[in-house]
Amino acid sequence: MPDARHETVGVAATDEYPSNSALYADPSVSEGVDYARRFRRHPWLDDDLTEQFAVQLTTILAPHGGGIETGTSELCLAIAGYHPSGQGPTPPDGPFHDYWMFEGLRGTGNSELHVTSTHCDDHVALALAGGSLNAVGLHGCTTTQAELPATTPAVLVGGRSTALKARLLDRLAATGILTIDADTVPALNGDEPANITNRTLLGAGAQLELTTPLRRAMFRINTREDRKNTTRLIFWTFTAAVRSAIADLETTQPIP
Repeated sequence: MPDARHETVGVAATDEYPSNSALYADPSVSEGVDYARRFRRHPWLDDDLTEQFAVQLTTILAPHGGGIETGTSELCLAIAGYHPSGQGPTPPDGPFHDYWMFEGLRGTGNSELHVTSTHCDDHVALALAGGSLNAVGLHGCTTTQAELPATTPAVLVGGRSTALKARLLDRLAATGILTIDADTVPALNGDEPANITNRTLLGAGAQLELTTPLRRAMFRINTREDRKNTTRLIFWTFTAAVRSAIADLETTQPIP
């Protein structure tokens, strides 16, 4: 059955596993069968003794991709600068961002693979977030969790980075998508210091919670196999807005 019908947006109290490392250690769960991890860390070189080079600025994260919170894997790739189908550079000249995602690969039962973001201890995710000034975490929520009517396409913007939040709120609202400051929905505001999106060099990032109707609207065929090939205009509109918000911040952000 299509994974869109079986996605989960679980919380810590209902998680099967207390951490990613606990999930990876479970012999009954297999990487490549039940779940996958994808990431890209762009190469940096600094062998100049006098000139200071920039650190990595922004990492894109999808801790509950694949069939867990559907659509977040595809958005993670696109916002990082790679087409979800074939992962070609999109746009060809960038800019590009590091990314990491954890994906549920099952046809059903992906809810068992949900590890809440405050418990994420994947070593690559920690390294990428911890080596960046900023991070953007992509998540899916239900309209009930977002305290909205059942058919409402919306995005809630949270996290501890007030600077990045402000730019995301502006850019996303300008698209016409209902954009909400997640401070109004405390359960979704993503401001916990242990949240993987906030475990950056600055101790702050941004979290985007997309309601199920918004994510469904982004794809003509909403299954794991077909999403990457059936993106709709709203998918790219959303992607462009997030990328612009990141660029707005990066062009003015002082490098420590």
